[in-house]
Amino acid sequence: MRDLDDLEQILRSIDGRGYGGFRRLSGGYRIGRCELFIDHVQADPYAPPSLVRVSLPAGRTGVPADLVEDRRGRVAVCDFLTRRLSRLIRDAGSRHDRRDGFVEIGRVGQEVLERTTVVITDDSVEARLAVGLPADGRRVRGRRAFTLLGEEIPELASAGLSLVDTDLDRLREHVTLYRDQLSLRDRLPGLGLVALVGDGSILPRRSGDSDLPMAGGGVPRPVEFCSPASLRVTVDLPSGRTVTGMGVPEGVTVIVGGGYHGKSTLLRAIERGVHPHIAGDGREWVLTCADAVSVRAEDGRAVTGVDISPFIADLPSGVDTRRFSTTSASGSTSQAAGLVEAVDAGASALLIDEDTSATNFMIRDERMRRLIPADQEPITPFVDRVRPLKRERGVSTVLVAGGSGAFFDVADHVIAMEAYRPRDVTAQALEIAGRTDGMAPVADSDDGPVLVPSSPRVPDPRCLRPDRRGRGARTRGRDRIQLGDQEIDLSAVGELVDSAQTTALARALDRLGERLDGTVDLAEAVSELDALIETEGLDVLASSNGRPRGNHPGVMARPRIAEIHAAVNRYRGLRLVRPAGGEAHPGAGRPE
Repeated sequence: MRDLDDLEQILRSIDGRGYGGFRRLSGGYRIGRCELFIDHVQADPYAPPSLVRVSLPAGRTGVPADLVEDRRGRVAVCDFLTRRLSRLIRDAGSRHDRRDGFVEIGRVGQEVLERTTVVITDDSVEARLAVGLPADGRRVRGRRAFTLLGEEIPELASAGLSLVDTDLDRLREHVTLYRDQLSLRDRLPGLGLVALVGDGSILPRRSGDSDLPMAGGGVPRPVEFCSPASLRVTVDLPSGRTVTGMGVPEGVTVIVGGGYHGKSTLLRAIERGVHPHIAGDGREWVLTCADAVSVRAEDGRAVTGVDISPFIADLPSGVDTRRFSTTSASGSTSQAAGLVEAVDAGASALLIDEDTSATNFMIRDERMRRLIPADQEPITPFVDRVRPLKRERGVSTVLVAGGSGAFFDVADHVIAMEAYRPRDVTAQALEIAGRTDGMAPVADSDDGPVLVPSSPRVPDPRCLRPDRRGRGARTRGRDRIQLGDQEIDLSAVGELVDSAQTTALARALDRLGERLDGTVDLAEAVSELDALIETEGLDVLASSNGRPRGNHPGVMARPRIAEIHAAVNRYRGLRLVRPAGGEAHPGAGRPE
């Protein structure tokens, strides 16, 4: 391995020359107690940044062994170090002009996610950075580059990855909180709960475009969550901490209330509760079962080979909805497809907000039923399927309803939000449902199953492979992935919280493209990939056909199985292998 003198010699020799001279930097350098690895050099000043790793011996970082003895501990420690290093990099960057070069480690939000930015092994702690190399136009600034690479980056890494006593206390609190959060989440099914919303939580955010908690001392003041006595649950955690809060039971839970009283805010917190949050976020003790999925209408999305017949069938056009495909779904069709896709991907709970749903998919009131006979309506509304969904598939539903009481007939629990404070109004809601048009509360039907598992969906192996230029999937921010000439819109995927997750999804699509051979069911392939990530870590997504594509995997955060399915299902280029008597490619239709 080369050393600091070698780095200086190279940069002096290319100072003032064309930008391509930076390619000579590739390789490793020993700098003090650090090792600096330059894995990829950007092609020009306007290309994506260069990829650099900095490694310190594990014994010199001061990270206690007991905090990294399990996967959860390592994830939490790496998250803590990433946040610490990110603050140092941000502060250092504020003192320089971008043309002096820059260092990035990716955005870190309120959630604790498994990432590739800091990695701990038995021997070392490594930070993965993106570095913009300094230049005047397309000319190398060698002296400045030496200061950046040979001094500033090693100093930042040493300061960010090495801990002192006060840091150790905060680190231990961070890891303990994360372990407790996941322990609580693990216990939800055994308690018969979809989610728990902790007493004292601050659910409102500062604004619609901010994920930060509403600050204290302002107007309006943030309201601390306080669970109703009938739904209060107490959980003892491994650290000795005891948490109390509102348990959201399995089954059908309806959240009601006046406008702006916190219905959607509560559902949004439950939606984000699939990820643990940092201390001070306000939602530290809002934990949701790990496989919950939000479902909404997505007018215009593509649907490929999905069995939506439990909700939409007997179309006047004669289109078979048991393997329905369209390049531009209507609101109700898209929501039906999204729901079926979520259940087939393994969701144990669905999170639905009336405001983002297709009305004719959700309900059909008594007057409309009288005017339009059932044999003339191809849509069976969700209100008629929500209980069979739980009975037959074990899938619970948490639903926000602000304008209709139709779901009172099928609800197990009804929670009313008043000025962000919950009340259990189940008894009143069921009483109202019993008086509506003389109808009694709807009971589970004894009819045969209506929501049987969908048939396997086997993708054509060619559809997820790189384009003619050999380019795989590429990220376009948090909400977009470019695959070939098609853009995958993920803006409706509510549990996707970080662009680093989207980057991982793009890599996952590439890996699936290598795995699919025309015989493998999509669900099987995604499960295999998730198991591979679990055993080998996120870095495996940066490999190609089992071989590493360089030592720096880029900035990735782990998505769930549900998000991988969501990305594949929204890809307009998705093609399925021809089933017996079926079609090999999507048709096109808008049922409504």
